[in-house]
Amino acid sequence: DERSRFWTVYQKVASQHDNEFLEQYDGDMDIVLICSSLFSAVNTALVATMGPSDATTTHALLTQIITLMVMNSHGNPVTDAYPLPVPPAYSNGQVWFQTLAYGSLSFSLLAAFDAVLGKQW
Repeated sequence: DERSRFWTVYQKVASQHDNEFLEQYDGDMDIVLICSSLFSAVNTALVATMGPSDATTTHALLTQIITLMVMNSHGNPVTDAYPLPVPPAYSNGQVWFQTLAYGSLSFSLLAAFDAVLGKQW
């Protein structure tokens, strides 16, 4: 029968085309996943170093705790308020740079997530 022969040939050609398509894009998804993961790791390290230093705040808090403990052990009333140091304000350039860094980190993680979904599909 001519119809069954057509569908047999169609199924063979279609499955061959689908397999080639899947092999090509599976390899492409591997590359996207590796590149976006490496970029995310490097960008995360960059973002982690951009934050303010907590050493001054920690030092001020420890000094307050020790002072309060010494005053309390000597029976002195605690009446003074010890203000914490004010962190320095960020410049406009720093804000823009951090915004771009966080945005690129978000998009690279989204690309990695999309590559994982593409490979599972």
